[in-house]
Amino acid sequence: MAGYPHVTLEVGDENPYPYPSHFYTPSFVTLKLSGRDEYEIWKTQMLCLLESHGMLGFIDGTLVIPQTSNNVSAGKEKVGDHQTHHKLWRRSDALVKGWILGALSKQTLTYVVDRLKEKVYQERNAADFCAKEVWDELETMYAPAVVPPELLVVEDTLRDQQRAEDHKLLYKATLGGEWSDVQKVLREREVTVLNKITNNGNTALHVAVGTSKKPWFLQKLLGVIPENTQLLDVRNSDGSTLLHVAAIVGNTEAADILLGRNLDLLLAKDNEGHTPLAIALSNMHTETSKHLLKYINTDREKDALFSGTSGDEHLVNVISSKDFGFAKDLMQHYKTLHTDAVLMAIAQNFPCELSILEEYIGTDMVEERDIFCETCWICIVDRCIPCVSWFCIAPFCFVSPFIKERVQIHEDAMELLTVVCRLTIETKHSSSFPQYYTNPILEAARQNSYEVVQRIVYFFPSAIMSANEDGHNVIQYAVINRSEKVYNLLYEMSEHRNIYRTIKDSSGNNLLHLAARLAPSNKLNLISGAALQIQRELLWFKEVEGFVCPLSIIQKNSSGETPKMIFTREHKDLVIEGEKWMKSTAESYTITAALIITIVFAAAITVPGGSNQDTGIPIFTYKTAFTIFAISDAISLFAAVTSLLMFLSILTARFAEQDFLFKLPTKLIIGLATLFISTTAMIVAFAATLYLVFGQSHSRVLIPIAVLTCLPITSFVTLQFPLVLDLMSAIYGRSIFGEKRDYSYWDREILI
Repeated sequence: MAGYPHVTLEVGDENPYPYPSHFYTPSFVTLKLSGRDEYEIWKTQMLCLLESHGMLGFIDGTLVIPQTSNNVSAGKEKVGDHQTHHKLWRRSDALVKGWILGALSKQTLTYVVDRLKEKVYQERNAADFCAKEVWDELETMYAPAVVPPELLVVEDTLRDQQRAEDHKLLYKATLGGEWSDVQKVLREREVTVLNKITNNGNTALHVAVGTSKKPWFLQKLLGVIPENTQLLDVRNSDGSTLLHVAAIVGNTEAADILLGRNLDLLLAKDNEGHTPLAIALSNMHTETSKHLLKYINTDREKDALFSGTSGDEHLVNVISSKDFGFAKDLMQHYKTLHTDAVLMAIAQNFPCELSILEEYIGTDMVEERDIFCETCWICIVDRCIPCVSWFCIAPFCFVSPFIKERVQIHEDAMELLTVVCRLTIETKHSSSFPQYYTNPILEAARQNSYEVVQRIVYFFPSAIMSANEDGHNVIQYAVINRSEKVYNLLYEMSEHRNIYRTIKDSSGNNLLHLAARLAPSNKLNLISGAALQIQRELLWFKEVEGFVCPLSIIQKNSSGETPKMIFTREHKDLVIEGEKWMKSTAESYTITAALIITIVFAAAITVPGGSNQDTGIPIFTYKTAFTIFAISDAISLFAAVTSLLMFLSILTARFAEQDFLFKLPTKLIIGLATLFISTTAMIVAFAATLYLVFGQSHSRVLIPIAVLTCLPITSFVTLQFPLVLDLMSAIYGRSIFGEKRDYSYWDREILI
């Protein structure tokens, strides 16, 4: 037979061809050959298999096909023996060949057969190849070439360059999401979808999951991986599985495909011990997280994902993203909480208190207004008559969806807080309660989240006496951090109010000593200007001074300082900064006021149009516009003089601490208000002059004059009104401490 190696076998030789057909190959050769990187391991396993069964000669050339003797005189019996040996050899060789071909991947098998056909064996069928020919072809394809030592470095470099080029082509094809390009690369290059083609060890599957939003493309790639490949074993350098990557980028469709193939991916952990669910939650991919939760069915999966501190981290991630509704749903999977991290996260991220308008619009009135608004719209369309009420309600209808959303977030946060507190009570012993609520309630006091403090105190009454490492309890900590809403809880705690009037910390400081300290920078930065900052500090000191008992006002701490001494020392620099701010502001406005006085005084002397030479009476005396000019000019002059005097009084003030509470801000308000009046009157006077001079015969010129007059007035209001508003709010507005209520702090009707 052409192409086979032959040997003459004489009659009488023993049969040297074993045939262990009962052997199960995959139990010995566990790896299917799919690329160059796997060849050495695969070859080692295959050689061990052949040698253990005495069949190594079929691939090393020692057991070759027997050939019938050329002796013509040979008898029929000898010829028959030769034919028998030939059949036995073919049978054993086919067994070895089957072992080899069965240990190849589908892609490699197709490639080997095609190469054998294309080379020197075109006259034969694939079934006629012997085991040695298949083995030699695999050696040619995958075995490292034997090169001279001096060329090894060059050969390795070329091989690395070729491999890098193959990886680059596959990466680009996968990144483009074109299946035809990927097929071409896999067919023409020595690379597979399981090769690590990026610096961080990502395979083409990782790249497809992380970049492509085409589910069918991922399905195609998964279809060409070897049959015995476990998706759990496909990881990058970070230990991330394909599902980890889907969780990182929020690829929900890919997550569904992967979990449809292997549910064990849900519990897989990367090098840092994070599951895909934890990754999705930390990256705030809510939709992907909800899809992953749908695959959690057994108690084993729940225990693996939601037990221990890592389980608490899931809730912390959701709460940190402010998705309290999802966190409330996630709580259904928890049997217990292991740390105070969840309650701490609620305290840190609790939404702001709803305003009166939000509470009013965000409830039943929103639905009533929506219905009424729809009725009015029908009225407009059908009857074509003006609907004044619709225009009044329209702004509320426009903002109501946003208000409803804020109200819903607030309600979800309150329900979540309640569930966490109840779960702690039900699953923990009362002796361990402090380790769960101490840090959260202090954090809530620092954040001024009085609703969190109220709810925690309702479930854990002793929590109100929780103290930090410096020995400061909740109310003391609230005073230090200027949390006025938490401080107001004093007036709801009739049972403990008298205690706080005289209570001291470890350094002998009473509540007024703590109020005399400088507020934290994050609270001071919320107030514009050093003057208003010192004014707010004075308000706090006066408020607490009115609460504590009279003896506490002059008490000294362990350092021998009274509250007043501490206030002066702590706020010394802030008073200096407030003085500089007041003087620089007054100086700037003084220049402006002086300039206005000069202009309007000159305008009053040289009236527009001039005066009658005989009588001295202005020519435009009886014109309405001239009357407007005269009145506006007078108002501007008198207001500018008043403003100048106010700013000069600020520049010459003594700038004592108490002056910042009322006197200096009041002067600044009067100065700014009169300066605004003066500027507005000056612009009106100038507009009247323009009309008198140029608009007598052209009444249309009044329109651009009016528009241009409004421009500087609007600019002044826009730029300076916020400062005036802050000053008026600080002095004449509602007290930051609000209404003092007197009732029990554990009253159910108040807290629930």
